[in-house]
Amino acid sequence: MRYLIILFISVLSFTLNAQSIMGKTESDGRSLPYVNIYLKSEKKGAVSNEDGSFKINNVKAGTYTIIASFTGYQTQRKTITMSSDNVVINFDLPESELLEEVVVTGTLKPVSRIDSPVPVEVYTPAFFKKNPTPSIFEALQNVNGVRPQLNCGLCNTGDIHINGLEGPYTLVLIDGMPIVSGLSTVYGLSGIPNSLVERVEIVKGPASSLYGSEAVAGLVNVITKKPGNAPLFSADVFGSSWGEFNFDLGGKFKLGSASSLLGVNYFNYNQRIDNNKDGYTDLTLQDRISVFNKWSFERKSGKAFSIAGRFFYEDRWGGENNWNPNFRGGNEIYGESIYTTRGELFGLYELPTTEDIDFTFSATTHDQNSFYGNTSYNAQQYIVFGQTTWNRVLGKHDLLVGVAGRYNFYDDNTPATRSQNNNTNKPDEIIIPSVFLQNQWKFAPKHELLAGLRYDYDDRHGNIITPRLAYKFAPTKNDAIRFNMGTGFRVVNLFTEDHAALTGSREVVIEGDLDPEKSVNFNINYLMKRYLPSGTFFTLETSAWYTYFSNRINPDYDTNVNQIRYANSNGNAISQGVSLQADINFGFGLKAMIGTSLQEVANVENGEKTKQPLTEGFNANWGLSYFVTQANLLIDFTGNLYGPMRLVTQEFTNEAGIFIDDPRDKKSPYWSIMNIQLTYDGFKNLEIYGGVKNLLDWIPAKNNPFVISRGNDPFEKTIQNPQQDLSFDTTYVYTSLQGIRSFLGIRYNLF
Repeated sequence: MRYLIILFISVLSFTLNAQSIMGKTESDGRSLPYVNIYLKSEKKGAVSNEDGSFKINNVKAGTYTIIASFTGYQTQRKTITMSSDNVVINFDLPESELLEEVVVTGTLKPVSRIDSPVPVEVYTPAFFKKNPTPSIFEALQNVNGVRPQLNCGLCNTGDIHINGLEGPYTLVLIDGMPIVSGLSTVYGLSGIPNSLVERVEIVKGPASSLYGSEAVAGLVNVITKKPGNAPLFSADVFGSSWGEFNFDLGGKFKLGSASSLLGVNYFNYNQRIDNNKDGYTDLTLQDRISVFNKWSFERKSGKAFSIAGRFFYEDRWGGENNWNPNFRGGNEIYGESIYTTRGELFGLYELPTTEDIDFTFSATTHDQNSFYGNTSYNAQQYIVFGQTTWNRVLGKHDLLVGVAGRYNFYDDNTPATRSQNNNTNKPDEIIIPSVFLQNQWKFAPKHELLAGLRYDYDDRHGNIITPRLAYKFAPTKNDAIRFNMGTGFRVVNLFTEDHAALTGSREVVIEGDLDPEKSVNFNINYLMKRYLPSGTFFTLETSAWYTYFSNRINPDYDTNVNQIRYANSNGNAISQGVSLQADINFGFGLKAMIGTSLQEVANVENGEKTKQPLTEGFNANWGLSYFVTQANLLIDFTGNLYGPMRLVTQEFTNEAGIFIDDPRDKKSPYWSIMNIQLTYDGFKNLEIYGGVKNLLDWIPAKNNPFVISRGNDPFEKTIQNPQQDLSFDTTYVYTSLQGIRSFLGIRYNLF
């Protein structure tokens, strides 16, 4: 009897001290079902039912943060205090999802994503957190139609492929400024502190009418946070079982009328791992630091004024396992060592006029000191860019007029900057003035037309004109059909053509003067969103494209295995394909992103079509996320799948007519990189995450007798018969040799 009394008192005490939270979830006056409601830092929650009502039982006295979350709507947080009474609390969630996000990259003007006549894809920090990486370069591996490509088997530098086109055809911007180009393309996406990134906008297809050279395949615009949108302090630190350590710190402060955002990224990897036992490092050793600072100034006029800068330094090397800096530049132990120092300054100033006039500017300096074995590569690049745009709305016409100027200085110790007449050094120095005009005309409620024209003058190539036309039809507010036609051009920078040119394993041969490449592109895109009665929300986007190139620069690896020959094609080249992407958000906490592309990139010369090396015909990617409300646990499963691609090998016929075969695979197999991650956010302002990368432990070496040819004699000191022996070559690379590994990290945000 005594135990029954004690039990009764305990139950009564719990009942008196544990009450319920109840209420309704709505949006714009209508019931919103299947909303996740949970208490931060507690394993308690509920899902609203068909009429939007919910109830969380047995909540003890105390102060809590209650969160209402549903995909496609703005997440709401409220603070409640529980005492001896039940608490009634209602949520009204405004609609807010990706199609309503404001984008700027497609038209150089802020516009709703679904209203933009140019298709723009948006990726937020939440997307990149699903598979944490130490750089934006690696983070793009799960974006449909975008592939980070390694171009160097030992130093692991790379570039970004969009729709199968190589890195030199992709323009990378930071806050809309073309400061990552030319020499810096292979390094510019490393060292941007991830905690300071607001979003990444991607445009696929030529954008030269707005951005000039290099924007042929498309562009990647990394948009950093405004100081007002950033946490007071943030930290993201993680390490892997391979010995990688990444530190990402950020913070903001005010100084008078100015607000400042400061970020530091440090990455270190110093382990000599050689799992494939070829005597060379599987992963490049790196020591990298990047410091970013952005200032925003309050002005009485309310006009914007911001200025930002970044300093970047990196020391990286890969090579034989017993290499050390004492062997740098020698011919005893082979190593590829790169010292990079980079500075950036960019900003925006809205003129104090009644008209909408913006002035944007950037300046960069990039210095590189490299050795590839005993072959040195030293280069300097300076870029100064300024642009003034005037935006004016006249009735149904939205006009944008721009004037830009770009100064490029590039010098190195290769044939790229050597006078062919007297063999003296001749730096590449050029000023390119530009004028562009764009008219966005909404000629009917559901129809919109954008027309643009850009004029550039280059002393080397004369007048360059690039027109653009885009049409958008919106049959409903949730559907958009777009047709884009545009032209592109690209002025050649040999450094970015193929990093293999610098490895010292092949001689660079330039055949005549290289004319700028030109392209014509056609793209059709359909984007839709739907809400289902079950609470499921999804977006579906599909595209088809065709690009025709003339004057294409084709690096020729095949004519002579000891050379890379650069020349304008006598024929043409094409890039064509289709893509499909679906983002599905179920009402019970599961989110899915699935994308796939079929593509072909080929050169056509003398009626013969040859597929471009290192370009897959098929790729797919996915991301599955499930949030367990009661456990405060997020589960992410991400991955990609690539089809076969033609690889660079050394088979040739010698002078005696004997065919010398390269035993390595001529094509890559189907291959996939899969990752899983668990994130616990049950602590205030703190997340703990960890998981496994490359679950299948896929590396190219599994299917080949060797990856680096003639790795036992990199300086070719003991070569017996040049007509039969393979040369030393590190260009046989299409993905990292880094196998399966675990990782663990923490994130802290103080608001």
